[in-house]
Amino acid sequence: MHPLLQDCCFVYPLKIHWGDMDAFQHVNNTQYFRYFEHARMGHFEQIGLMDLLETHNQSAIIAEIRCRFKAPLTYPDNIWIGVQVADLQKDQFTHRYTVVSERLNRIAAEGDARVVFYDYSSMGRCDLPPHHYQLLQQQAGAEPPADAGN
Repeated sequence: MHPLLQDCCFVYPLKIHWGDMDAFQHVNNTQYFRYFEHARMGHFEQIGLMDLLETHNQSAIIAEIRCRFKAPLTYPDNIWIGVQVADLQKDQFTHRYTVVSERLNRIAAEGDARVVFYDYSSMGRCDLPPHHYQLLQQQAGAEPPADAGN
């Protein structure tokens, strides 16, 4: 793991592929959102959120996402996508992403996504299960609100 990602609760390593690049000879901007998705799904698998779709018909979905480009990525390169949890609430949280390039030895992009917990049976938002809320709370280093998990 790269030292720039030491504060991250999850880090996803990834190889840049030739096909990630566009006619301008750098990684296309849309690929960064795919990189965020890889890291997000890896983090969700790590904490067991992916299992809830099958067992409870609930899942975490993206309400909004953005990216700030700091340096162009090119093939060949290895990157790490660091994940941090922030702004944790009972039914949503923010994923913060940091993309670090091995070749450039610096941050290539930063992004964030507002992740909302959703119940497909009732077709609306729902609270995170207490166990998952507590895991995210530990990863965020946050103090629990007075009514957390109630």
